[in-house]
Amino acid sequence: MSLPKRNSADGRCYWMKPEVQEELQPLFDQCIQDAIDGRITRLDSLWPPVVVSSEGAPFDVHDLVRKWTETQRAETLDAEKAIAFSENLRRQSRWGEIDYYLRGLLEQELQEKYFVVTGREDDHRWDREYSLKPGIRAEQVPEPLLRFACYVAVSYKVYGMDFEYLDTNYLLGLVEKVRPDMVKKLRENGTGKLPISLQKRKTEHFTASANDAFAVIRITARDNTEECCREVLNYLCELLEQEDFPRSYAVEFKGPEKRYLPITGLPKKGVNQLFACAVQYPGLHPLMERYARLAMRQYEQYTNLSDEQCALPGSFAVFALGMLGQEWRQLVWDYLDFCDDEHSHLQEKFLREYAKQFGFTAATVPVFVRGMLSMQNMKYSKDYAAWMANAESLDALLEAKIHLSEIVPSGFSSDEDDEDEEPTEETEASPEEVLQYAWETVCYVIWGKASAKGGQKVVEAAPEELKERYRQIFIPVTENTEG
Repeated sequence: MSLPKRNSADGRCYWMKPEVQEELQPLFDQCIQDAIDGRITRLDSLWPPVVVSSEGAPFDVHDLVRKWTETQRAETLDAEKAIAFSENLRRQSRWGEIDYYLRGLLEQELQEKYFVVTGREDDHRWDREYSLKPGIRAEQVPEPLLRFACYVAVSYKVYGMDFEYLDTNYLLGLVEKVRPDMVKKLRENGTGKLPISLQKRKTEHFTASANDAFAVIRITARDNTEECCREVLNYLCELLEQEDFPRSYAVEFKGPEKRYLPITGLPKKGVNQLFACAVQYPGLHPLMERYARLAMRQYEQYTNLSDEQCALPGSFAVFALGMLGQEWRQLVWDYLDFCDDEHSHLQEKFLREYAKQFGFTAATVPVFVRGMLSMQNMKYSKDYAAWMANAESLDALLEAKIHLSEIVPSGFSSDEDDEDEEPTEETEASPEEVLQYAWETVCYVIWGKASAKGGQKVVEAAPEELKERYRQIFIPVTENTEG
């Protein structure tokens, strides 16, 4: 179908301005329905997030969720549709893009309609006391509204920042005043959708529990044998094969031996310990890859790691296998395409150890380049320049430069996501500019400030036999392509 011209300032989507409201309303309504049905896709990795409907119409996520919440009422809210709408938008953007409007809906339709608030007006909402309004019985509060409140509360716990557990407590506190059984069941058993055999499991080698509401998997291993690790990995794979199990989650693992992956800077968490144990057994390597491929999802993360150490689910399995050698190169390559700078930083620790162990070769340089472009602000290290200072490594880097467009991760852009500045159509980077920005990033990570001004200082300091290679590295990507 023929779509109207995009009218946002950056040309990426439609804005529902009064003069085009009538023309765009059917497309907008369809996009909301597609969000409920799970038929939306994300336009690109830029901010603000934009999703595309099944008819190809792009709309700002903020506009969609704001206008959807404005039409919802306590008496008619459909919990299943509301949860599906919110969850599909979260998956295509992030929780922080939609939570403000969802909480606002519940403040208006749950708290203000049914509760009396006591406490100082300037107190935070979670510091105040709530009780049902006089004359309102618990059964009068719509159950679908309470179920949706539970979803939002749990999402704050699973996807929100550390301090947002206070919003979880606030919302569950409201529900508990009406349906304490609902909150108790959620804490103990999750949503109830998981099979009993996955909610709890106990074998000769390990015990485990999984709560799909709070996205927590707890495992205690009795030994470090191959069979124990096999059973644990199979359990994790079974969980992730459940379509409704959260894709961001915590793995809390305890084992008898404190063994960790030999990568400096990785958090010494149980999930690290698990894969350091499993990787000892070659017979488990295919199962580790299976887990990693089930776990890897863009925009998702392990939820029990700090923001500074955030990592894509599956990271530790990939790191463990990647450090074994080039037979796992494809897995590492695919993993780096899923990484994004908001939800995964730990690949930097892996990449450094990877380069240190295997050196810069024709096989490793493309992986290293792809990895440094999978995140923002990878740190410069003088070691990289030292490891690169030989003919073989420089030739590998030059070859990577020629094939840069094939190496750059799909989510990479030259946009620095400055949320304080509204992007304009005039500043949108061309593909050539994106590649040049990517290459400058690569050069900076390897040579630091010396890479400025066409790497003049690097070229001048190079041995005579390597000068031409260095010079070729620092010429613009477009000139290299034309050559």
